[in-house]
Amino acid sequence: MGPERRSDFLASPGPRVIAHRGLSLEAPENTLLAFLKALSAGATHLETDVQVTLDGVAVVSHDADLARVAGRAVRVDRLTMAELRRIDLGAGQSFVPLGEALDAFPEARFNIDVKAAGAAEPTAYAVLEARATWRVLITSFSEGRRRRTMRLLPGVATAASASVFLNAWLASRLGFTGRAKRILRGIAAVQVPERYWHVHVVTPRFIRVMHDIGVEVHVWTVNDPATMRRLLGIGVDGLITDRCDLAVRVIAAGDHEKGI
Repeated sequence: MGPERRSDFLASPGPRVIAHRGLSLEAPENTLLAFLKALSAGATHLETDVQVTLDGVAVVSHDADLARVAGRAVRVDRLTMAELRRIDLGAGQSFVPLGEALDAFPEARFNIDVKAAGAAEPTAYAVLEARATWRVLITSFSEGRRRRTMRLLPGVATAASASVFLNAWLASRLGFTGRAKRILRGIAAVQVPERYWHVHVVTPRFIRVMHDIGVEVHVWTVNDPATMRRLLGIGVDGLITDRCDLAVRVIAAGDHEKGI
């Protein structure tokens, strides 16, 4: 396939508008239509999730089963890709392989969450087939899945798994910045909620520490314009949002830069 381009997933100026499963106001989540609507609204990045089919294809899907999105009590990994394509998700959309989504939007940046243990290799294969290593970021709640996928995609950008982030966050809270930097070596971003239960995670100090280390801070899932303005005002680099249309307007208005 030839050499891949060096990753420029985070090369463009921020703040980043990361469309959570696309824009689902008039389209089913995680479909080609949702991605198209997100990009048309001005999203800079697409956030999506990958499961694996019975026949080993990386398929775009957040849930491990079809109950919520299609009203069927069956797991994604019990169906072939051909069977999943026949399921109507609404608005003329169905399940799509990751490779097809990458091909459909050849310049779009994809933030890919590897959801299933068996999805690591199929995800990497789809990214390599699409020659898209330079424009994807790999993450996963599971450190094992994240590492397995990364090993097959040299040079790919990556965000911290839950365990890596927790260790780095604890180190930073205790003032061990050097240890936090070592823990986050090779990590491009941390992607976290503003709070875990009652613990306030995203603070100005935390953001400063991450920036000193060279790591971006992306916050999920932020849908309220006032919260968007406040988070951007304290320096977060990206908003992972179901309402990328609103985030684009907030950033365009520039209120966060004025401290409003």
